[in-house]
Amino acid sequence: MTTESKVRNLRREMTPFEKSNTKSSIWQIVSTIGPVLLLWYFAYVSLSVSYWITLPILIIASGFVIRTFIIFHDCCHYSFFQSRRANEILGTITGVLTLVPYQQWKNTHSIHHATSSNLDKRGIGDMWVMTVNEYAAAPFMRRMAYRFYRNPVVMLGLGPIFVFVLSYRFNRKGAKRKERLNTYVMNASIAILYAALCWAVGWQAFLMIQLPIIFVSGMLGIWLFYVQHQFEDSYFEHEDEWSYVKAAVEGSSYYKLPKLLQWLTGNIGFHHVHHLSPKVPNYNLEKAHNSTPPLQKATTITLLTSLASLRFRLWDEQNKTFISFKQFKSSIQKTKHEAIPMPSPRASIQGE
Repeated sequence: MTTESKVRNLRREMTPFEKSNTKSSIWQIVSTIGPVLLLWYFAYVSLSVSYWITLPILIIASGFVIRTFIIFHDCCHYSFFQSRRANEILGTITGVLTLVPYQQWKNTHSIHHATSSNLDKRGIGDMWVMTVNEYAAAPFMRRMAYRFYRNPVVMLGLGPIFVFVLSYRFNRKGAKRKERLNTYVMNASIAILYAALCWAVGWQAFLMIQLPIIFVSGMLGIWLFYVQHQFEDSYFEHEDEWSYVKAAVEGSSYYKLPKLLQWLTGNIGFHHVHHLSPKVPNYNLEKAHNSTPPLQKATTITLLTSLASLRFRLWDEQNKTFISFKQFKSSIQKTKHEAIPMPSPRASIQGE
């Protein structure tokens, strides 16, 4: 069987798992958004006792916000319900709860899926990745901007506030009318919801509850997106050699999480399955993985091994791996050293 045939067969094997189940979808809404609302209320009540009691509640609530985002994510792929309209309505509602504009994110995320790991089509819906050669040729200020962007403190510390609170409030350049209007409607809905909560519980209590939830859930969301494409032996190729299936199976990891975290993150750890077939709803991802032996060969990372990705900064096209800035510096120094011509013995004698 040719490689092309194997690729077609692998995608075809996903077909049985692409059909959503209305009962499963509704139960997931109840078991996800319900706890978000309850935990928010419990957090408010606990404020009158001690903020040290409130904080653990907020961390748990953040986990359920991540799970809410996964529902939103499925809606963007029209995989959560069979009805396109139902996906758009629920996607907009869950987008308000997670501070993510539905139409804008759906459009950029579709581009991400269509261009993931393609070195010639970076820049929309993905994280900034520079190759070794690009970084070496970049001017000083661009290097500094990239180092700032890839710094874990910036990415996971400032990133959640910048992305979810600020960046998502504005439309993309060139966005179409439907996308622009959706962003306006969602911004207005968020403002009304937050104003109502401030009126109900007071702005101080609102900020003490909502800001930590936004920060923690945003940080975890960025981490999940980062770690599932930024691993040592990931896959990146130029357009002429790029393969959609290879980008899915080799350029997306299987993030093997403990069962509770797997549940809270809506099985998104099976990211290779999701990229192979975005139409598979989150509750079918594990089934697809377990039923398809080739998918079980995807790069597996765990909570412990995923921490190594924090030092990955540049894609080395020659060796097909991510390297750190320290490794880049060492390679440059080695190259310079090798480039210095060594005087021949004869030249040394003549010079004496």
